[in-house]
Amino acid sequence: MTAIKFPELEQLERIIEQLGDRAQTEVIEKIQYQDHEFPIHCITLGSTQPDVPVLAFFGGVHGLEKIGSEVILSYMETISQLLDWDQEFLARLEKSRLVFVPLVNPVGVYLGTRCNGNGVDLMRNSPVEGIGATRIFSGHRLTPRLPWYRGDESKMEKEAQALCRVVQQHMFNSPLSIALDLHSGFGIQDRLWFPYASRKTPFAFIAETLALKELFDRCYQHHIYRIEPTCQEYMINGDLWDYLFDDFVQRFEAERLFLPLTLEMGSWLWLRKSPMHLFSRHGLFHPLLPHRQQRIFRRHFMLFDFLYRSLLYPEQWTQLKPRQKAAYEKKASGLWYE
Repeated sequence: MTAIKFPELEQLERIIEQLGDRAQTEVIEKIQYQDHEFPIHCITLGSTQPDVPVLAFFGGVHGLEKIGSEVILSYMETISQLLDWDQEFLARLEKSRLVFVPLVNPVGVYLGTRCNGNGVDLMRNSPVEGIGATRIFSGHRLTPRLPWYRGDESKMEKEAQALCRVVQQHMFNSPLSIALDLHSGFGIQDRLWFPYASRKTPFAFIAETLALKELFDRCYQHHIYRIEPTCQEYMINGDLWDYLFDDFVQRFEAERLFLPLTLEMGSWLWLRKSPMHLFSRHGLFHPLLPHRQQRIFRRHFMLFDFLYRSLLYPEQWTQLKPRQKAAYEKKASGLWYE
């Protein structure tokens, strides 16, 4: 079994070398494909104490949507430089933790496919069944020759299991955590999605999510994101974040807050600007021109910084009094579920 390299993995390994002993790096899984072996790296920065807030980034769940991995790698490059001189950033890390899994599906990124090496769509691979999610793109078990294949119902794929282990280890033990999973390929507007993707039901922290949205709207009045539950656009079977969130709620709802978010970059805008994208494997999911790639690499850093600071200073959106919480829940119901 031989290791194989591709540009995103090589960039990640360079960043890991730059970070040195300032980060903790672990190969959380090794994926075999044909005669090759692909590592899944998890990189953590900051405090190792279990009671600090955690912000985690995940990319490349769908290998064809590699722009998500590349945005995370760009952010990690920036952080590796900040660590040399930014005392304020170093102070943040003393009381928090950052977690990065930029290449959840390394075989898919290498091959340029949505699925992993077994033909499985990892974001439809969990046991969660969608309510009314009957279309083929919602996830099926017919054959891996068709897209959106969910895989064997008796077990989850190694990549999905690895993602779940990272979340359970680093986020479930924290009193306050946010996961951000980066994707592309839907619509012309960047969306920030939260659970559920499997049903049109408000999730447990809908009040806190609306409070966070309003804080973001107030601080960045001209931001680019449409913030909504995933189910407002479509519903799917097997969503990993629904699976993890339901697992979290069963264990810790009264004690801790875990907010899984998906950044869905609106890649149809890139297609509208460059119709020739249609003739490229990555064209529907990735900006092909260098200047557009660079713009996307820096476009979301404001969001990353806001989420980080919202974890360090969470009083405005997490410490809601009963009457406030009820008001936010009612408002969220009218905004997103009616």
